[in-house]
Amino acid sequence: MSYDSLAGRTAVITGAASGMGAATAQVLASHGVRVALLARRTGRLDELAGKITAEGGQALAVTADVTDDESVASAVERIHSAYGPADLVVNCAGVMLPNPLDHGRIDEWQRMIDTNVTGALRVIRAFTADLVAVAADGRSADLVNISSVAAHLTFPNYAVYGATKAALTHLSESLRTELGPRDVRITNIEPGLTESELRDHIDNPELTGQLETLFRAVEVLTSEDIADLIAYTASRARHINLRQAVVLPTRQA
Repeated sequence: MSYDSLAGRTAVITGAASGMGAATAQVLASHGVRVALLARRTGRLDELAGKITAEGGQALAVTADVTDDESVASAVERIHSAYGPADLVVNCAGVMLPNPLDHGRIDEWQRMIDTNVTGALRVIRAFTADLVAVAADGRSADLVNISSVAAHLTFPNYAVYGATKAALTHLSESLRTELGPRDVRITNIEPGLTESELRDHIDNPELTGQLETLFRAVEVLTSEDIADLIAYTASRARHINLRQAVVLPTRQA
C-alpha cells in the first residue's frame, strides 16, 4: 500500500503525548509528513519529537491544552511560524471517565465535555481557515476526528463519555455539509477496544476491573492500528473521502 502522497504535508496532532496521537505522529512522519505534536506533557512531546527527528522525520513539539483558548492560539502561532498552514488535522485528544450517573461526578462530566467536545471544536476553529485555503489551492485537506464506538453503542456507566463521542460523531457529519463542498475531507473514526492510556484515568476500581477482563479476553487494537488507518485515509486521492470508519477487534462483538 503506497502512502507516497503524504510526503510534504503538514499535520497537527492533538493528544500526541501518548497512545493514538503519538502513534499517528510516528506513522505520518515516517511517510514524510511534518508533524506538529500538541499535548500538555512537555517532556513526553520532546521525547517523541527527538525520536522522530533521529529517524529522519520532522517534528515540532508544542505544549498546548485544548481546553484553553490562549493555549491553542499560541500553538497555532508556533505551528504557522515553523511549518506554515496545516493540511491535516487529527483530533486525538480525549479522556474517558466512566462512573454510574447517580454518582453525580460533575467534575468528570465537565472534563470530558471540555476535552472531547469543546477541545475538538477549539482545534477545528483554529485550523479551518488553513484547511479551506489548502483545498482551494488544489491540494488535499483533511480533518480526522477520533470518536469511539461508544458514540452509537451503549455501555452501563459510560453514559456521559458516550454522549461526548456521539457529539463528536455528529459534529463530523455536520461539518461535511459545510466543508465538503469546499473540498475539505472530514473523517470520523470510531475505534473499539484499543490499547491506550484512557483506562488509566478511571478512578472506579470495579469498572477498571471490568475493562481489564475485556482486554485479557480479546486481542485488542493497538494505537498503531489506528494510526495506520489515519495514514491510509489521508493518502487517498483528494476526491475520495473515507467519511466514517468503525474499527473493532475481530473478537469484539
